[in-house]
Amino acid sequence: MKINEKLFSYFENAGRKISYKAREIIYMQEENAESLFLVVKGRVRVYSISPAGEEITLEILEKGRIFGESSFFQNSLRPTTVEAVNDVELISCVIAELYRYFRESEELMTAVFRHLTRTCDHVTYLLKMSYLYDRYQKIASFLLYQTKTDDVEKGIVNNTIPYTHEEVAACLGLSRVTVTKVLREFSQKGYIENRYKKIRVIERNKLMELMEK
Repeated sequence: MKINEKLFSYFENAGRKISYKAREIIYMQEENAESLFLVVKGRVRVYSISPAGEEITLEILEKGRIFGESSFFQNSLRPTTVEAVNDVELISCVIAELYRYFRESEELMTAVFRHLTRTCDHVTYLLKMSYLYDRYQKIASFLLYQTKTDDVEKGIVNNTIPYTHEEVAACLGLSRVTVTKVLREFSQKGYIENRYKKIRVIERNKLMELMEK
């Protein structure tokens, strides 16, 4: 769920623009949640860090997406870390300032609440995938989920995602070796086309059949 660009002005009025270079940390897990962010340009990675220092990518967000939803609650802490994937431009705004614009624009309020609902749905999907799917189902589900619609901002076009095996592994909490092995099997069966930093889904129905087992 993306925020329509015509609504960006409300965020600008409620906050300020801020830029980050690639790989810069926007905020860290366990920091105080004070601001909501809207991506204006570029992409950011949302991830969680385990006590052992392991990282698992939860989502990559692009233009029109908001993050930092924990700031809706007073005295809350960030549950995740967010960093810039490439050079990004964001609008950072305090929720209290954004609230007053909800009275002016029902479309803005609806868009934000739809985004929050979408975030809840995504978390449910991640939990289901983590606890109920085996490695084949996890990777099949990820490929289907990522390619269900084109997203030029993410570089997802024609059922193709611009992900390396290592990036897929980070998103799923699997080892790169496991991801490479499964993707090789999928490629040999003709389910996907596996290229350098690109994975194209060819047989969606075959991947969907794996989810029904």
